[in-house]
Amino acid sequence: MSDLEQLRADTPGCVHRIHLNNAGSALPPRPVLSAVQAHLELEAQIGGYEAADQAANAIAGFYAAIARLLNAQARNIAFAGSATDAYARALSAIPWQAGDVVLTTENDYVSNQIAFLSLQKRFQIKLLRAGDVPEGGVDVADLERLIRLHHPKLVAVTHVPTNSGLVQPVEAIGRICRAQGILYLVDACQSAGQLTLDVERIGCDFLAATMRKFLRGPRGAGFLFASDRVLDGGLEMLLPDMRSATWTAPDTYTTAPDARRFEYWEMPPALILGSKAAAEYALEVGLDWIEPRVRQLADLTRQRLADLPGVRVLDQGRDLCGIVTAYCPGWNTKALMAWMSQHGINVRVSPEFVAQIDFPKKGVEWALRISPHYYNTEEEIERAVAVLGELQT
Repeated sequence: MSDLEQLRADTPGCVHRIHLNNAGSALPPRPVLSAVQAHLELEAQIGGYEAADQAANAIAGFYAAIARLLNAQARNIAFAGSATDAYARALSAIPWQAGDVVLTTENDYVSNQIAFLSLQKRFQIKLLRAGDVPEGGVDVADLERLIRLHHPKLVAVTHVPTNSGLVQPVEAIGRICRAQGILYLVDACQSAGQLTLDVERIGCDFLAATMRKFLRGPRGAGFLFASDRVLDGGLEMLLPDMRSATWTAPDTYTTAPDARRFEYWEMPPALILGSKAAAEYALEVGLDWIEPRVRQLADLTRQRLADLPGVRVLDQGRDLCGIVTAYCPGWNTKALMAWMSQHGINVRVSPEFVAQIDFPKKGVEWALRISPHYYNTEEEIERAVAVLGELQT
């Protein structure tokens, strides 16, 4: 499916806005809206528990749809409220001890970096970051050197940072982790829905993602992939409940045999059904078409931004995706956002606190983030950049 006119017809928001904030929250297609709205209406008519019972088979389809996206099995998928929620559940499953090492990168997501620092404060683990290569992105050789030297309990890599178009080499890192027997956690929050994800090729033990970004699903929904090695090895999240485990006697419980061990009993059926619809929509459109389409629009955006006087495109790395970042010393961030909104264009400013390592290295305190998706048009890109150019005059 690559009929752009039909894809835009499926996207009500295209009528009113030029939406270039898909790295924040993409415009959902009609099947997602219909799935969420229909279930909420059913809950209102017959009751929440009864509606969930009636939709049980459809809800189960969420796990199969996400598994298809990842080249996994339904038993390996857990629903979560967000990528950060899923990520925290994975981190909580690891039995940390003082002196354990977490190895990550300089470009990992802000919330992940905070979580690592919290683990360091609470459990006295050691946090290490592999260096970058000069052109941008993690130095895989340095990461491998640190793995051999420190044998970390966990390697954690954000596939695509929130503040850059960089794509990290997660498959190359996965091969190293498998060879060394190291647990490997991938944050796919910004890559799910714009890049093809194959957990077998990545070689990860955990993969966390959200639905609201490039997957075009509802907010408040995400998922966690947990590998067979995790499940068979008995890892479970801290503080399971009656969905993640079964209370078998006054003083015993058994853990769920599949990735449900990373879920809590209270879940939003409407959002799960909307997430199923979003995953199925992405599969129908096809990642083999989505990925090059998004890269093409992002490349055009970088080219046009680079033509504006005084504007510096900030994205670095051998492999770039659908997030474009730029900076101009003459821009005021509040005025910039107001100007773009006034012209019906959605973009975003990434503040310094999301990139405490990356932005100082680039000599900036913030970045304009433009993130097109496949339903955007070249004309929308040209219009957005033209409006930015008018702001400078």
